[in-house]
Amino acid sequence: MAMERKTRTVAALAGVVVFMGAMAWAAIPIYNWFCAVTGYGGTTGVAEAGSDSVIDRTIKVRFDANTEAGMPWEFRPVEREMELKIGEDGLAYYEAYNPTDRPVAGQAGYNVAPFVAGSYFEKVQCFCFTEQVLQPGERVEMPVYFYVNPDIVDDRDAKYTKTITLSYTFYEIDLPEGGQQAAIEAGDDTAVN
Repeated sequence: MAMERKTRTVAALAGVVVFMGAMAWAAIPIYNWFCAVTGYGGTTGVAEAGSDSVIDRTIKVRFDANTEAGMPWEFRPVEREMELKIGEDGLAYYEAYNPTDRPVAGQAGYNVAPFVAGSYFEKVQCFCFTEQVLQPGERVEMPVYFYVNPDIVDDRDAKYTKTITLSYTFYEIDLPEGGQQAAIEAGDDTAVN
């Protein structure tokens, strides 16, 4: 009887450990899904195409650019802000420059402020959807094609939003396999760490 109770206790504890491990493994994907659905934390939406509805009310969109500590790129918005009608398609550019003598790969994290407007800020195309690799001395302009969903005017909290700030932070990532090989063939020994 005592052995049976010990076996059940061990099984229950093992079940708790497995459950907690599964929850820890699933936490990030669940959080990302939650943010994408609700706009929590300034997470933006992703649209398949531009807006099909424009209303006669304007909103100002500001553009912010940052780099993570240690990221060697220079990164800035080409235009600091624009005003457009809600639902109108917008196109903004960010400029990135690699002042180093080696290829550098980067990925952009992003958010929107105020957070309540995040789920209404729809990106159709964005450099932030993929990793970027800049060769030594390379300067590029990267587009963001977006609109503010007209449903924002029906949201109890977001309808009073007059200005939205789109903010990107670039952080360095490992070069993709092809990028390392191209750097080696170009004679850049620093590409392989």
